[in-house]
Amino acid sequence: MEFFVVPDAATTGAITAGILAAVIRSKPEAVLGLATGGSPLPVYAALAAHRLDMSGIRGFALDEYVGLPAGHPQSYDEVIRREVTERLHLDPAKVSVPAGGAADPGRAAADYDAAIARAGGIDVQILGIGHNGHVAFNEPGSALDSRTRVQALTDRTRQANARYFSSPDDVPGRCITQGLGTILEARQLLLVVSGADKADILHAALSGPVTTDCPASVLQLHPHVTVVADEAAAARLGSALIAAGTAPATVRTGAVGA
Repeated sequence: MEFFVVPDAATTGAITAGILAAVIRSKPEAVLGLATGGSPLPVYAALAAHRLDMSGIRGFALDEYVGLPAGHPQSYDEVIRREVTERLHLDPAKVSVPAGGAADPGRAAADYDAAIARAGGIDVQILGIGHNGHVAFNEPGSALDSRTRVQALTDRTRQANARYFSSPDDVPGRCITQGLGTILEARQLLLVVSGADKADILHAALSGPVTTDCPASVLQLHPHVTVVADEAAAARLGSALIAAGTAPATVRTGAVGA
């Protein structure tokens, strides 16, 4: 497990984009797992500045709300279109988002899982972490080997996402999410975290027990995890991991290129 601890949220985007740019240069047809949310979104703006040819890249979004109408501005289909596909000049036909508007969301989830497998799996999965330890929309209690499926959202998650909607009541109660087992099959996991409000949960996820109570703790089971965190989010990270000896870790600090 490798850690990059950088001064601020903007630098997390720059560092993560540099990691992704190296992958894309070495494998122009790479399959990327695409996350949305406050921490990962700056990554795409920074990656756009690299001006890479990304015409061969395929992308799979982590999740999607169930029940939002087509074109809803807060659907992840629209967020991915605005923030990723258009910004990075990806081929829209090669970017997939779960079909949250499908008549049978359960079948749509299974089909999505199968589509990832047909693409040869994901090379680099970008991840954020929720305040309750969720990754994608895998809420506490999710099985560590779970597959892409329909998931009910907790009140805490809906409250956290209410800032993107007109009112808390507008936040959907269900989603389609890649499962923890699906995520673990990616060849590299790239966790991006910023903000002091994430310090405790990042500590729990990476230095506590692997447990369904904290879904992000499953990252400890993966052989290739890179964590990019700002100093506020990493306030408890380096000392806790190094003192406990829970994982072989490289901790890098400083600005881009450190």
